[in-house]
Amino acid sequence: MKKWLIILMALVVLSGAAGAADDFRVTILYDNTVFTPGTKADWGFACLIEGADKTILFDTGTQPDILRHNLEALEIDVNKVDQVVISHEHGDHTGGLWFFLDKKAGVPVYFPASFSSGFGRRVESAGAGAVRVTDPQEICKDIWVTGEIKGPANELGIILDTGQGLVVITGCAHPGIAGIVKHARSALDKDVYFVFGGFHLMQHSKVEVDAIIEQFAEAGVRKCGATHCTGEQQIEWFRQAYGENFVGMGVGRVIRIAK
Repeated sequence: MKKWLIILMALVVLSGAAGAADDFRVTILYDNTVFTPGTKADWGFACLIEGADKTILFDTGTQPDILRHNLEALEIDVNKVDQVVISHEHGDHTGGLWFFLDKKAGVPVYFPASFSSGFGRRVESAGAGAVRVTDPQEICKDIWVTGEIKGPANELGIILDTGQGLVVITGCAHPGIAGIVKHARSALDKDVYFVFGGFHLMQHSKVEVDAIIEQFAEAGVRKCGATHCTGEQQIEWFRQAYGENFVGMGVGRVIRIAK
């Protein structure tokens, strides 16, 4: 067994445990699987990030009715959301946005600058602020967007800047998950401690996934939560590699991350 794998498996996962009141708290709102009974699964991704000076909705899933159901089941009030970040212009990440903006107008919506002009106009017509992102930027204290990363679909991710290292959250990782991690590490000049979200690896072999895990280790990644478009078999390979440091996702999962 490789040395890096032994180190990874020896670490303890603290996600989901009761933490300090000022921890970052990420709640999965939309995903392919259910973690909390009473919520609904569907193809897509969304999560809520709390614990900073702003509350952020990252992506909005596919079906407005399912997003609404999960928000209600998890007793989350949309009025507490201060900012929205959309990773890329695919329906399984933007589908619930218009339902949300109908409930909470006036929030800024961050998205890659290459999005269609019609997307920005629709955001503005819904009474929200369209914020086109090109470069990495801090959108509130200790939370960054990666900037637009070019790929088969241009995309941006979220970075939480913590004392343990960076936490990277991805929508689908179309530009390549290893490249996104490298980009985040370079942008803030810190190792990446934890990465989760969609990795878009459904057609990747075990050899290719193992190579990504090696690149994660080189970037300092110690915890992983592959989900959504990663692929069931590929998720299992990450689970095997990370052992107890693999964090399972699913709708209703709450991840606490110490600042």
